[in-house]
Amino acid sequence: MKKREEYGYVIDILPPEVAVYKLPPKIRRDFPHDATYAHLVGEEHFTLLEVTLKRGVSVEIGERLYVGPGARDKVDKIVRRIKYDDLQPQGRENLVAIVKKLVEQQESRFVKWLNEAGPLTLKMHSLELLRGVGKKKVQEILEERKKKPFTSYEDVKQRVGIDLVELITDRILREIAGEDPYYLFTTPPPATSL
Repeated sequence: MKKREEYGYVIDILPPEVAVYKLPPKIRRDFPHDATYAHLVGEEHFTLLEVTLKRGVSVEIGERLYVGPGARDKVDKIVRRIKYDDLQPQGRENLVAIVKKLVEQQESRFVKWLNEAGPLTLKMHSLELLRGVGKKKVQEILEERKKKPFTSYEDVKQRVGIDLVELITDRILREIAGEDPYYLFTTPPPATSL
């Protein structure tokens, strides 16, 4: 089952000449050369998307846009799913801030993940995929959550001394960039850009 995004956050707005130029020739001819293009990061699966905006619509960096099925107020078409390498430098910079904001907003989701995370293999726990969390820290987290499940980011920080917002944000950004073969929070990037 494909994981589809309902909402995305604007991380970059592209002039048509930049966006259309990057499309493969077979696709390029089907998209208007005067449309405004935007790069978005999905709210739930952190999917990177390239979209065209409806004529006369303006958006701002960080704005939440509906990209799900049916009528959309600002997005005209989803052009394609893109890779991290397709982002402009400003888009990459904005991505960091927006992913961190999303992690902060989804506290219950990520605290629940910490409470339920299990092993990936016989020798590796999924908690070890968080940068700086080694086997010793994994054991400390497992012992603490056995006593009582974690309830908030602050609770995690107080009980095991880790900043879960920073660790999850870093993990998501590394997954988006395709730096690791494991995907905890995102879907793997497309094999090739269209």
